[in-house]
Amino acid sequence: MIIYPAIDLIEGAVVRLHKGDFAQKTTYGSNPVEVACGYREAGAGWLHLVDLDGAKNPQNRQIGLLGEIIGASGLKVQTGGGIRSRADVAALAEAGASRIVIGSLAVREPETVREMFAEFGREKICLAADVMWGEPEDDEAGYYIAVSGWQEASAMKLSQFLEIFGEVGLRHVLCTDISRDGTMTGCNTALYEEVKTSFPAIQLQASGGVSSLGDLEALSTHGVIIGKALYEGAFGLGEALAIGRRKAGTC
Repeated sequence: MIIYPAIDLIEGAVVRLHKGDFAQKTTYGSNPVEVACGYREAGAGWLHLVDLDGAKNPQNRQIGLLGEIIGASGLKVQTGGGIRSRADVAALAEAGASRIVIGSLAVREPETVREMFAEFGREKICLAADVMWGEPEDDEAGYYIAVSGWQEASAMKLSQFLEIFGEVGLRHVLCTDISRDGTMTGCNTALYEEVKTSFPAIQLQASGGVSSLGDLEALSTHGVIIGKALYEGAFGLGEALAIGRRKAGTC
């Protein structure tokens, strides 16, 4: 199981949000390069980097800082935040990103994203399946993909979303239960097991709610994003990586 320590960026600072709410921001430091290098020293191979400035406005994307983090740490970086076009993906790839995370665009312009799979390859693209539980009057209850920085639920069900891109070789999916993001209330293991059972070819990453090493033990996903739990000292990255190495053969 791959452990992805997370860094979220706002104006160059390391932050965490609560359920994606910019009004509920906690700042954990002003030197993300130093934080990334610390993760590397602890044994990490990957970093999950979210550019929250870029998510709000692509003109404010911190590509220079991304390149600096990659160069200084030597980590493979999976990054996202407001990807709105092919040019955004190309710019991040050129800056050295190993994988680019695409969310709302895949819901709004699925054909555009399907073309990206053809151009950049399935290893370069990770789809963000950020989900909210919904009970619409005109459809059945279930998990629906959220868009617009998690501010609204789309009409697209999680299963439908994954089926659309399975046709073009979808491999990497980052699934976040928004109701648990930044809460340290535990992972939604039932959700991830359901996705794994229905879509066994996907390399699924779990995100949202990790609070203890027990949460990591309970997961059987290919990867897991860890953010607030590390910053709050719930456990050490080295401990998490040890569990990841032990579970590598069980993904």
